[in-house]
Amino acid sequence: MTTARLPIFPLNSVLFPGLVLPLNVFEQRYRAMMRHLDQLPEELPRRFGVVAIRDGFEVAHSAPGLPEESRPEPGPATGFGPDPIRSFHSVGCVAEAATIKEHPNGTFEVLSTGTTRFRLLSVDATGPFLTGEVEHLEERQGDEAGALASGVLRAFRTYQKRLAGAVERSLAGQSELPTEPSVLSYLVAAAAMLDVPAKQRLLQAPDTASRLADELKLLRAETALIGKLPSLPAIELTRQPTSPN
Repeated sequence: MTTARLPIFPLNSVLFPGLVLPLNVFEQRYRAMMRHLDQLPEELPRRFGVVAIRDGFEVAHSAPGLPEESRPEPGPATGFGPDPIRSFHSVGCVAEAATIKEHPNGTFEVLSTGTTRFRLLSVDATGPFLTGEVEHLEERQGDEAGALASGVLRAFRTYQKRLAGAVERSLAGQSELPTEPSVLSYLVAAAAMLDVPAKQRLLQAPDTASRLADELKLLRAETALIGKLPSLPAIELTRQPTSPN
């Protein structure tokens, strides 16, 4: 088992390999993390681990009624209880920061991309930000991944058209979708309008084929549901929402 230690960035969303994650960082614990990453030697990757929050708050709550300057600064584990690892889903995604821009007020604008999955083994809250011991998770193809990918590709295009609406240009016509099974599985998982628990289940699927099989069921169910509802807004395919941390 190969393990590593990474800064841990909890979010109320799921990051998938290959997907872009923009962040607006304003809390001190996450500023400290970005400052640490930005000061690494140029030849080293600026990596941190993104985990979805199971129980807790992405942004620490402040005492109501206190002026801003009097509010206590949250510690690294604020909002996540006495044992932070219990507040997080156990499988996350490594993010690699392409740009880290510090603003004059000390906040950061960060653009990163998901790379590989990991299992969170432990969390350390003794420093200025959370760190965790993580185990790299290999992406296995599984049985019939290629055939399942073809089915998911067709189902996803139908899903896109339903989202875009009959009178609008379909999303499928605006972007080429990958055919490589694992890449397709992560793109579909990120783009589908699913809640965090459903996306988390897709992230931690044991192999690509299992993820694609689950997506095929979800896409067919969601497409049927959309067909019975009023028009819904379409979503971007390759970006996660900006997270205000």
